[in-house]
Amino acid sequence: MPHTASRYLAEGPRVGIRPFTLEDGPEFTACARESKDLHHPWLFPPDSNAAYTAYAGRLIEDPARAGFLACEKDGARGDGALAGFVNINNIVEGGFQCGVLGYGAFAHAAGRGLMKEALGLVVGHAFGPMRLHRLEINVQPGNAASIALARSCGFRREGFSPNMIYIDGAWRDHERWALTVEMVRR
Repeated sequence: MPHTASRYLAEGPRVGIRPFTLEDGPEFTACARESKDLHHPWLFPPDSNAAYTAYAGRLIEDPARAGFLACEKDGARGDGALAGFVNINNIVEGGFQCGVLGYGAFAHAAGRGLMKEALGLVVGHAFGPMRLHRLEINVQPGNAASIALARSCGFRREGFSPNMIYIDGAWRDHERWALTVEMVRR
């Protein structure tokens, strides 16, 4: 589903970010199915229309969540084709002003630097218009690609949480990474 730059919340040289819509279901689920080997065992994005509708609905309706689609501006699949996604979950306002990031590239876009650009755009949007102060990422220790992405975007490792999140039938350990507005402004 092609999208013009005017529909992006923010854009870089190769990627634009925009909110999820229910209409993105067919493209998103096709990309998720094509990316199963890349994502396993780290994450399981929705790969059916019903699962996508529920997932996108939560991101659209819940004020404690924000979902962004990373769209490749001039890719082989056409302008605006989905390259991945970045979600901000558990958004807490008030004195905390924090959110927890989750993200994934789709297989056709993986390893090309598109998610680094997209994550940077989401960070800018979170620290700008959303007025968040801190973003966190929880990553399984064996997920080298996700750790490399967090590090390349300026996140610092803050700790380790055993048995933190239930994924793929078991409680999984996670490293905690974080970035604050002050770290970006340096």
